[in-house]
Amino acid sequence: MRFVRCRTSVGEKRTHGFTLTEVVISLGLATLSFTGVIYGYVLTTNQAQWSSCSLAAQSLAMQGVEQARAAKWDPQAWPPIDELGTTNSTQIAQLDVPVAAGNILYATNYISVSTVSVVPALRQVRADCVWRVPGGAITRGCYTNTVITLRAPDQ
Repeated sequence: MRFVRCRTSVGEKRTHGFTLTEVVISLGLATLSFTGVIYGYVLTTNQAQWSSCSLAAQSLAMQGVEQARAAKWDPQAWPPIDELGTTNSTQIAQLDVPVAAGNILYATNYISVSTVSVVPALRQVRADCVWRVPGGAITRGCYTNTVITLRAPDQ
């Protein structure tokens, strides 16, 4: 068996590896790529958390309106029945979002009933649900979901 060794001449340049500059630039580009992917994941997670809280708050505001709509209001009955009234009420309730390790989220539901017109009898039911995102990158304060509807007697 015979081994042949190839030698390079003095003037030829070896091209077997990468220079330090090429390695540093490629590591920098890889770091930027991974940072962008991780940052996008964090933003997506925060937006998903905000969306789930917003949908739960909208549901809570809708529950307040439905409670007011369920009240009996019949001014033509004898004696007139008015369980609805023109009032303001406040409810503090838990948002219907998944919780882990006791991280319960609360929201305040402000329900107001006001008279729009007497003839024909018409009232406005408004529910404002105020909530806050629990930490994360989106901590700009309180958010409000509002539901407004009109109600006639005995509906």
